[in-house]
Amino acid sequence: MKEKMPPFKRKKTTGKSFPVKVCTLDAELEFNLELKATGRDLFDLVCRTIGLRETWYFGLQYEDSKGFIAWLKLDKKVQDQGIPQQTTMPFMFLAKFYPEEVAEELVQEVTQHLFFLQVNRAILAMDIYCPPEASVLLASYAVQAKYGDYDEGTYKPGMLASEELLPQRVIDQYQMTAEMWEERIKVWYADHRGMSRDEAEIEYLKIAQDLDMYGVNYFPISNKKDTDLWLGVTSLGLNIYEKENKLTPKTTFQWSEIRHVSFDDKKFTIKPVDKTSPNFVFFSHKVRMNKLILDLCIGNHDLFMRRRKPDSMEVQQMKTQAKEEKSRRQIERNKLAREKQLREIAEKEKSIMEQRLMQYQEEIRLANEALRRSEETADLLAEKSRVAEEEAMLLGQKASEAEHKITQFRLTALKTEEEKVSLERKTREAEQLTARLVDESERRAAEANKLKEELLRARVAEKQAKEKLLEFLSRNAYVNTSVSSLYSVSSSSVLDLPADLHALRLNANSPSLSLTHSTPPALVDHHLPAYDFIADNDMEQLSLEIEKERVQYLEKSKNLQDQLRDLKTEIEVLKVDEKQCELDMLHDEQVRLGENKYSTLKKVKCGSTKARVAYFEEL
Repeated sequence: MKEKMPPFKRKKTTGKSFPVKVCTLDAELEFNLELKATGRDLFDLVCRTIGLRETWYFGLQYEDSKGFIAWLKLDKKVQDQGIPQQTTMPFMFLAKFYPEEVAEELVQEVTQHLFFLQVNRAILAMDIYCPPEASVLLASYAVQAKYGDYDEGTYKPGMLASEELLPQRVIDQYQMTAEMWEERIKVWYADHRGMSRDEAEIEYLKIAQDLDMYGVNYFPISNKKDTDLWLGVTSLGLNIYEKENKLTPKTTFQWSEIRHVSFDDKKFTIKPVDKTSPNFVFFSHKVRMNKLILDLCIGNHDLFMRRRKPDSMEVQQMKTQAKEEKSRRQIERNKLAREKQLREIAEKEKSIMEQRLMQYQEEIRLANEALRRSEETADLLAEKSRVAEEEAMLLGQKASEAEHKITQFRLTALKTEEEKVSLERKTREAEQLTARLVDESERRAAEANKLKEELLRARVAEKQAKEKLLEFLSRNAYVNTSVSSLYSVSSSSVLDLPADLHALRLNANSPSLSLTHSTPPALVDHHLPAYDFIADNDMEQLSLEIEKERVQYLEKSKNLQDQLRDLKTEIEVLKVDEKQCELDMLHDEQVRLGENKYSTLKKVKCGSTKARVAYFEEL
C-alpha cells in the first residue's frame, strides 16, 4: 500500500517555496522546496526520508516539457531544468545504475527492496523479457515477499489468481486458466517456507539478474552504413544489438577497454584504450538522447572502477552493520521458530487430550444408556413375575374349586347307579380337567421361578453398570485435571512469546554516501575526459574470479534448473505457438544452442577491439 506523507505547510505570504512530489514505487513523498534548491538538495532529502545510504545507484527521473524522459541534475537548481510548470512537480525515485552482482553489492534492505520493486515492475510490464517457467518461479518469490510463509490452513484457492504475478505475454501464450497458473505458483511458494521478505527479494533479484535484458538501457542508433541497431548501456560496458534482437548482443565493449567518450551533434565517438585500434563511431537518432547516453556512460564507468577498488570506510561499516543485523534477526527468527514449534506441540497435545476427553464422555454416555436399559429390563421382568404369580394363584383357586366339585360328585354318586355311572364319568372328566389344571399350574410356577432368576441376573448387571459408571467418573476427573494443567502450560507458552521483530530503522540524520562526478570543462563541449585504468593483468584476474563464482553459482542451482525444465515440459503441451513473439523464438533458439546471457557475453567480447569495431561497421 502506498504511503503518503503529509505535505509541509506552505508560506502563502512569501511565495519562496514550491511543492514537489516524489514517488518511490511503494510510497509517495511530498516536500516544499526553496526556490534556490538544487537537485542535490531534493535528492538528499528523499534519501534521508527513506533511510537510504547506497545513494549511488539512484536518481530522480521526470518528464520534461517536451515529453522526453530525463534525470534530474544534482548540481543545478530544480526549477532551471525544464520541468513542466504544474501545481506539484512530480518525480520518480528510481534505480539509474545496476550492480554487477546483487547479492554482493546491495547491502541495505531498503536498497534491495527498491531494486526488487523496480525489476518486478519491469518484468510485469514486459520491459525485461522473462521466459514463462522463470516468471512462475519469480512470482513465487514475490508472493513469499508479500504474504510470508505458506499456510495451508489460511490459504484460500483463488487468493493469488487476482494478483498481477505474471507478464501478460506469458498468460496469453498458454491455454491455461488463472487457477492453473496459481496452482503452479503455489507449489514453489510452499517450498519457500521460513524465508523472510528480504531473503525472498534478494533471491528474486539473483534470478532476475541472469535475464538477458536485465540492467540494460537501450537506445536506437545506426552505424556508418546507416543500419538501425540498438545500443545497450550496462554496468559492464556497451553492447550492440540488431534491431530485431534485444536479447543477444552482436558485439560488446567493456569499460576497461574504453579510454574516451565524446559526441558531436548526433555522432558518438568512443576511443579504445588500445591506441592502435580504430575509434568506435555510431550515430544516435535524437540529439537530446546524447546527454542521457553520456550521463549513463559516466555513471556506469565510475561504478565499474569503484567495484574494482577496496570498499570505502562507509561501505565497510554498512556491510558490518548489515551482517550483524542479519545475524541478530536470524537468531530471533530461530527463537520464534522454536517457540512456534513448542506452541504447535502444546496445541497438538491439547487437541489429543480433548479428543480423549470426548471419547471418555461418549463411553460414559453409552454406559448410562446401558444402565437405563438394564433398569427398564429389570422393571419389565419384575412385572412379568408378578403377573405369573397372580396367574398361578388363580389356577390354584380353580384347582381347589375342582376338587370341591369332585367331592360333591362323589357324595351324590351313591344315590343311584345311573347317577353313579354318570358321576364316575363326570368324575373322570373332572380328574382329567384337574390334571390339566395341575400341569398348567406347575408350568406357570416354573415360569414364575424362571422370571425371578432373570430379575436377579438383571439386578446383578445393574450393579456392575453402576460400578463401571463410578470408574468412568473417577477417570473423567483425572482427565479434567490434566487438561486444566495443559491449558495453563499452553497459555504460559503463548505469554512467553517474544514481541514482534522491530524493523531496522536507520538514523535519518546520519551522513549518506553520495558520489558526484564533477564535470570538467571539456564536458561542455560534449567530451568525457579519459580515466586511469587498472592494469590489464589485474582486470583479467578479476574477470576470471567473477567467472569462477558464476560457474559455482550455476552448479549450485542445478536442482533449480531441473525444476524449471520440468515445469517447461509440463506446460509445453498447452502452448499456443501463434501467440509467441519474436523474443520468445529468440530465447528458444538460445536454449536449443545451450547458450545463456554470460556465455553469449563471453563469446562476443572475444577478439581484439579492432576486430569488433570492424564487425560493428559491417553490420
